[in-house]
Amino acid sequence: MDTKYLRTFKTILETGSFQRAADRLNYAQSTVTLQIQLIEQELSIKLFDKIGRKMELTQAGKELLPFVDSVLEAEKQMENYSKSETELSGTLRAAMPETLLTYQMQPVLRRFHEQAPNVKLSLQALNCYDIREQVLNGGTDIGIHYNVGGYGASVTVRRLSSYPLSLIGSPELDDEAGNFMKSGQRKEICLLTVDRNSLYHKMLDEYLRRKDIAVSREMEICSVEAVKRSVASDLGIAFLPRFTVEEELKRGEVKELRMKPADQEITAACIYHKNKWMTPAMTLFLRILEEQIGEERSGYEAQR
Repeated sequence: MDTKYLRTFKTILETGSFQRAADRLNYAQSTVTLQIQLIEQELSIKLFDKIGRKMELTQAGKELLPFVDSVLEAEKQMENYSKSETELSGTLRAAMPETLLTYQMQPVLRRFHEQAPNVKLSLQALNCYDIREQVLNGGTDIGIHYNVGGYGASVTVRRLSSYPLSLIGSPELDDEAGNFMKSGQRKEICLLTVDRNSLYHKMLDEYLRRKDIAVSREMEICSVEAVKRSVASDLGIAFLPRFTVEEELKRGEVKELRMKPADQEITAACIYHKNKWMTPAMTLFLRILEEQIGEERSGYEAQR
C-alpha cells in the first residue's frame, strides 16, 4: 500500500473533509476519494461515514488509526536517519495561541530557524482546547499552550512557565468603574476579548460569576493588538496575560484595574503525543524551547 494514501487518510482526519484535505494536499477531490476507496478495497473495511458535511471515522477506521500512525512515523524515522542538525529537513508542525506566538515564542522560532534552516516550520494559531485536540488526533506535532488539562495517558505534558493575568482599562476610566473587587455590581462597560473560549476568558467569567459582577456587553475582536488599542481608546476592558500589555502599562496607554485575587496566573505547557516518534527536528525544537524558558527564569530571578 502506498504511504501517500495513508497521509491522505490522516489529512482528512485533520481537516474534517475530503475537499479540505484535497486543498491542503493540492489534489483533486476525486483523487482523495479514489485513494480512500483503494485502502478500503485492499483492507475490506469502510473508513468513513458522512455525518452532515463532516466525515466521521467508522469503528474500523478508529482501530486502524494506530497502525497508520506507526507506518507514517516509521517513514519519518527512515527519512531522517543519521542526519545531523545541519542536515535536518522536512516539516515540523506546531500549534500555539496568538498570545504565546506573538509575545513569547519569537526568540525560540528565530533560534530554531538559525539551527535548522532546512526544516519547514508550520505554525497554527489556535485556541488552547483546539490545540489539545490537534495533538490527540495527530494534527500537530507539538502544542505550546496554556494548560487546560484533559490530556489522558497518551499525551506528554511539559510545564514551561506561569504568567500573571491583568484586567486592563483606559486611563480615562474612573476608580468606581474600574473597581472589580466589590461584589454585586452591575457595570455599564464592554468586555473586549479575542476569543470567548480562551482559558483566561473563562477564568474571568468564573471570577465575575463568583463576585456577582455583570458587565453590560461583550465584544469579540480579531487580535490581541486590536483589543489593546480598543482598550486604550476607552471602548472597554480586557483580561489578558500581563506580558502582552507590559509596554502599554509602562507608557500609560492602559491601566491595571482592581480585582481580587490580583495574582491570578495561567501556566504554559508543551504537549506532544507519546506515540509520536521524536524526530531530530522535534528534539531540537524542544531543547531550544526549554533553554529559552530557563534563560527567562534566570533573568526574572536576577531582577527580583
